[in-house]
Amino acid sequence: MDYITLNDGNRIPSIGFGVFLIPNNGPTYEAVSKALKAGYRHIDSAAAYFNEEDVGRAVRDSGIPREEIFVTSKLWLQDHGYEGAKHGIERSLRKLDIGFIDLYLVHQPYGDVAGAWRAMEEAKAEGKIRSIGVSNMSPVLWNKFIPDFKTKPAVNQVEFNPLFQQKEIRKLMAETGTKLEAWYPLGHGNAGLLCHPVITGLAKKYGKNAGQIILRFEVQEGMITLPKSTNPERIRTNLEIFDFALTEEEMNRMRSLDTGKGSHNPDAPGVEERLRGAFVIED
Repeated sequence: MDYITLNDGNRIPSIGFGVFLIPNNGPTYEAVSKALKAGYRHIDSAAAYFNEEDVGRAVRDSGIPREEIFVTSKLWLQDHGYEGAKHGIERSLRKLDIGFIDLYLVHQPYGDVAGAWRAMEEAKAEGKIRSIGVSNMSPVLWNKFIPDFKTKPAVNQVEFNPLFQQKEIRKLMAETGTKLEAWYPLGHGNAGLLCHPVITGLAKKYGKNAGQIILRFEVQEGMITLPKSTNPERIRTNLEIFDFALTEEEMNRMRSLDTGKGSHNPDAPGVEERLRGAFVIED
């Protein structure tokens, strides 16, 4: 496992296990338990995934020292603002029940983000959270919020894969030392990506599958990548990317696949309203 040092000095495993859309009350517990047994030490959850309880239980039952497992959760829109965020943070701490949260993110950057950020800074100072960051920040949203933050984000978790390499936001993030975490790192099953000749050719050369080539590219490019699977074989093979390296010429070929287009545009009209109406998180 490779580690990346964040701008606050904390270290994060370069590959994590995402639990988006895996149900609570059993399935997430089983998936996280398998991932930890396979060697993952980085679990990415969120209040809005509704499975923090299963994540926490799997971490507690793993037998692995707490300090060796990096756990992320995220603050949902309903809890933005200073007081709301304090409540949301305490809810996540209670549901996870693992003592502290390694990384806590603003999940969707709308509304009173500044107030939420102040509460997150306080929780970090109190040791409840070790690192704080943001998610789904486009260049427009980054420039709206980040210049006023006293503490610069350790992470911005955004959609990223070889077809959507987020070059513009990465330039802004470089100025604050903020690392990119990739959701949909495998293109959400995009056949055009997984079957692209550049990728399949490299897979044949290195004796790997297409997903492993993609994840290797992302890690080698300096990204933190978060593949998700409930398939035990896929959970295992997604982690087997540290026994080879792409050449610089191969990296450039992968970089050339960028289309500049993803599946989610945080700046699109109606996105904030749709997300606000998606669901409510109960205590």
